[in-house]
Amino acid sequence: MSTEISLLCHAAPPIRSSAHLGRRSFPSVFGSPPLLPPGFRSSCFPPRRLLATMAHPMPLESSVVHDFGAAALTSATALGLLRFWEELAKRGIFEQKLNRKLVHVSIGLVFLLLWPLFSSGSQAPLLAALAPGINIIRMLLLGSGIWKNDAMVKSISRHGDYRELLKGPLYYACTITFATLLFWRTSPIGIAAICNLCAGDGVADIVGRRFGRKKLFYNHNKSFAGSVAMALAGFLASVGYMHYYHTFGFIEESWGMIIRFFVVSLASALVESLPISSEVDDNLTVPVTSLLVGGLVF
Repeated sequence: MSTEISLLCHAAPPIRSSAHLGRRSFPSVFGSPPLLPPGFRSSCFPPRRLLATMAHPMPLESSVVHDFGAAALTSATALGLLRFWEELAKRGIFEQKLNRKLVHVSIGLVFLLLWPLFSSGSQAPLLAALAPGINIIRMLLLGSGIWKNDAMVKSISRHGDYRELLKGPLYYACTITFATLLFWRTSPIGIAAICNLCAGDGVADIVGRRFGRKKLFYNHNKSFAGSVAMALAGFLASVGYMHYYHTFGFIEESWGMIIRFFVVSLASALVESLPISSEVDDNLTVPVTSLLVGGLVF
């Protein structure tokens, strides 16, 4: 077994972040020299066998057919999850605000879980973006009143007003679509944006409503507990997906990456806590902050 692992380690090139793969990236504020002593990364993150994935090269025609199938499965999963939360909202299992945040947390994170289903073809991110892209159209139709679906409106709006879907829910769908098309699987920036939007912002509201008695001195609409919960949830989700994608060979796993994810989550939580959050929707400020700060540190 040790011989086999040794051969794999010498045969496979090191996995790098998108900034080292020739993709466009912003200058890193962390630069050289390395953040950690030589050998520290390898001792804490030993080489492991990469999991089998659909990202291995395949003929173009086969990869296109395969990705259409993966897109259909992804869309069906997202639709099924939405229907599940709609049914719970209809039955009144959870209060409306909690149900809405559970939708907020789960949809994007489940979508990220399915990215490894797609091939390495150039068409993969385009087809993967179909699911959130369809959701953009759904939000536009529901928010404009063209399509009526009271259960869905109740499950994803704050006050049950269909016009709310043209704000937060629409920004949410646009963020996930944008991150899929532009960053895809090999960039930590997209992972950070989606995780801070879904896990971070979603958990912040849930925790803040229940334990947020102590308000922030600079914004009495936000709580200390909610802001801490947002930073931790966004950070832990980001690190979890870093490890998940690393097992497929998509992204680097290191302490340096963990520190960068923490910086992005901390910045997102700080911006979300500012008074401007009362004027501008969190579903817009959180991903924009994650993208900008992520572009600087990764």
